[in-house]
Amino acid sequence: MPLARTKKPSRVTIPKREHGTSVLTALKEVRELIVHGKLSPGTWIVEEELAKRLHLSRTPTRAALQWLQQEGYVREQRTATKSRMIVSPLTKEDANELYPFIGRIEGLAGRITAALPKAKRMVIVQQLKAINQQLADIKSDPSKQGGIFDLDRGFHHLVIDSGAGPRLRAWHNTIEPQVERYWRLYASSIMSNLQSSINEHNDIIRALTDGNADSMERALQINWENGCSRLGTVIDMFGERGSW
Repeated sequence: MPLARTKKPSRVTIPKREHGTSVLTALKEVRELIVHGKLSPGTWIVEEELAKRLHLSRTPTRAALQWLQQEGYVREQRTATKSRMIVSPLTKEDANELYPFIGRIEGLAGRITAALPKAKRMVIVQQLKAINQQLADIKSDPSKQGGIFDLDRGFHHLVIDSGAGPRLRAWHNTIEPQVERYWRLYASSIMSNLQSSINEHNDIIRALTDGNADSMERALQINWENGCSRLGTVIDMFGERGSW
């Protein structure tokens, strides 16, 4: 009687992620590495090594880098003999472009927020006041200064969430993480200027309380313009990052 053939175990096929999904995954993960400083300003990006780090093939990784180049997170650096991709440096010139831009976006959202019915405005006013008070409390307890970024971000997000339409929100979502790179690197050095930001937030709150769209828009722009000036002073002291 012939022996029964042993059936070979079937191979488990792991479905590959679709190309579009892989690109979006790479885009999100590389952007996060850059924003959180895990890919430092000026770092030379080796596509093959980055793809391995992401557990993806080079094709979606390359597509993600091209996308990030359009958004300004990475840039191509050319020499006489070669070209390479680097993480965009943090410079005064770049900040001087980013900060007024996001100030204009938030200013437009602020105009819409200021035009809301009074009852809705006052709910937002109370939320903004609560955040600003938390920022003021940090001044007397420097051990909590690590929370400044999240509080400040929450303050501005309340304005965006209340007034921005889909296009404004999309532009804001593209620009804000680039500004976040500066915040994360230089925030501890801006601590001494925290009161100035708190005062500017109070101007924003007053404009919203009054329902004054012009004042609201201008107050938001001033907050970002002054923030850019404060950042510029810190960059002058400690130097630009990745621009060599």
